[in-house]
Amino acid sequence: MLKLTLKEYLDGKGVTRYELSKRTGIKFQIIDNYYKNKVVRYDSYVLGKICDALDCEISDILTYTKH
Repeated sequence: MLKLTLKEYLDGKGVTRYELSKRTGIKFQIIDNYYKNKVVRYDSYVLGKICDALDCEISDILTYTKH
């Protein structure tokens, strides 16, 4: 199971969803869905832009656990 940990990462870095939206050029509502882990299909473009803006690795904002 994949789980976004963007909320924890942003909270830890003191970055708001609005600020991330501005840094990436991605609409706030899309960032908000990733933040709230409400995404069913992950967009590699969006994940790439988020990682670039936060200067982080994909493993910092996305985790995989086996059932």
